[in-house]
Amino acid sequence: MNEILIKDTTSFYQKTFNSSADKVILSPGRINIIGEHIDYNDGYVLPAAIDKIICFAFEKNNTNTATIHAIDLNESFEIDVNEKPELTDVVWTNYLRGILNQLQLKGYTIEGFNCAFSSNIPSGSGLSSSAALECGFLYGINELFNLGIKPVDIALMGQSAEHWVGINCGIMDQFSSVMGLENKVVKIDCRTMDYTYHDANFVDYSLILFDSNVKHSLFTSEYNTRRIECGEGLEIIKANYPEIKSFRDCNESHVTSLKDKMTDNVYRRSLYVVKEIKRVILACEALDGGNIETLGKLMFQTHDGLSKDYEVSCEELDYLVELAKEDENVIGSRLMGGGFGGCTITLVRKGFEDIVKAKFEKHYDAKFGIELKIHDVKVSNGTSLYKN
Repeated sequence: MNEILIKDTTSFYQKTFNSSADKVILSPGRINIIGEHIDYNDGYVLPAAIDKIICFAFEKNNTNTATIHAIDLNESFEIDVNEKPELTDVVWTNYLRGILNQLQLKGYTIEGFNCAFSSNIPSGSGLSSSAALECGFLYGINELFNLGIKPVDIALMGQSAEHWVGINCGIMDQFSSVMGLENKVVKIDCRTMDYTYHDANFVDYSLILFDSNVKHSLFTSEYNTRRIECGEGLEIIKANYPEIKSFRDCNESHVTSLKDKMTDNVYRRSLYVVKEIKRVILACEALDGGNIETLGKLMFQTHDGLSKDYEVSCEELDYLVELAKEDENVIGSRLMGGGFGGCTITLVRKGFEDIVKAKFEKHYDAKFGIELKIHDVKVSNGTSLYKN
């Protein structure tokens, strides 16, 4: 699949610019095994890069203008790399403008270049195509002009570019897109940026994403609301327990003891965050011990928390997880990503994938009249220079 994408992207580049690309970059989407909505709460997350990518083709053009083609959209734009970028109504261009803005802010000087890119990351399914877009674009510029930007800094600059666009995201998406390793998940400490790799030994199981094929419009406003609510909860905790600096320092009793001092929403958001931070630690222990069934149980618990306490699920996602709980060939499932639509990530016993897929498709269509999209994913390497 990726080889076809690479061939198609480089062929488009050749036809469009009448020249062969100098650098070809592969930048993956990501899954998150567990640890949802706690990257911006100083927690731990457990993501992995996957074998769904954006392919970029680059070449210098000896001008001050960057010409960039989004092949899948059949759209393009030009920008003077020396001028200060501004936000536009064409959303996809803003992520790239944000990267150019970051380069200027950090004092890097570049020249004009040509770029074309294409993707097989399913759109709108919570696999962080925006992080792949930001980080792959910056990675390519870094390679093209020998800027010497370290991988971790590519991730941080990608995050800052997304903030510039208006999404106040944590670091997980960009970090995992850049730093992923094949058959490894990466535990990221979102407070210190320390990270450790853990074996993703899913040999007896398949990772399947069931795409609800819905995206409710609540996402952006509710995402930012959750951040505010968590901030309120933490301030109340710190006021009553001065030794606590972040949710990482909390246990459940710190939160439950202050229930009467919090609004119901702030209480439930805070309780979810503290529980989820603990679940990531337990998930790493399960992976290190090869106990994938324990990991599956933790995934179900996370979904319950996201649905009932954090309230970022929806009827369609809850139904998919209920189907998973009732199926003996599924050991774990939860919504993945920001919520209000997108995918569930599901661990299915090897050899039973087709049976489970057919069952889910049938029941989902009967319930909602919506086609269920299904994506098989494997844990793969992070953003890299393609060498044929």
